[in-house]
Amino acid sequence: MLSIKSFCFNPFQENTYILFNEAKEAIIVDPGCYSDEEKQTISDFIIEHKLQPKLLLNTHCHLDHVFGNSYISEQYGLTAMFHINEQVVIDRLPEGGARWGVPCEPYTGKVQYLAHEEIIHFGADAFKVLLTPGHSPGSVCFYHGAQDFLIGGDLLFKDGVGRTDLPGSNPLDLIKSISEHILPLPDTMTIYAGHGPATTLGREKAANPYIKHILKA
Repeated sequence: MLSIKSFCFNPFQENTYILFNEAKEAIIVDPGCYSDEEKQTISDFIIEHKLQPKLLLNTHCHLDHVFGNSYISEQYGLTAMFHINEQVVIDRLPEGGARWGVPCEPYTGKVQYLAHEEIIHFGADAFKVLLTPGHSPGSVCFYHGAQDFLIGGDLLFKDGVGRTDLPGSNPLDLIKSISEHILPLPDTMTIYAGHGPATTLGREKAANPYIKHILKA
């Protein structure tokens, strides 16, 4: 069974997740650690819990979700895994950092592209990759059916959805992604979003105005 630890990092208050199993093997999702102190925080947690990072996953490559990609890749010898449509996004990392006033270097580590409905095996656990563009062109979610949870990136939040006014975003794609790939999943499913608190799909169907609007359409 996987344990999940979240950290809120960088000026954009992004959620970074570490998932780990009984064998102390770990997955790092969307490392947003920007400052040296934030990088130390995540390293200290790994050391304290005697974890062995095995995978580096990105739901998408907006700068707040990949600030720490180079650090994690170099520190633990990991390859960043994301959808091919996010390559153009991560290539603009220095440009985006300059625009938002948070200077950052390009990611130069190894990359492995993920595909829709690909299964990521991790010990006894398995995640299904769901391609969910809209907030960004190659956004993905990682669905763990056995434990009934989703690492959702910036697709869907408690009481909200991802913004669609950024380069490469598309509101119609966002609606389609949620309608086709998220709403059919169990209402009991926990959603670990890229920002804000965790929620459940059932709760969002009942209270999230955007999801209620999609359901009525």
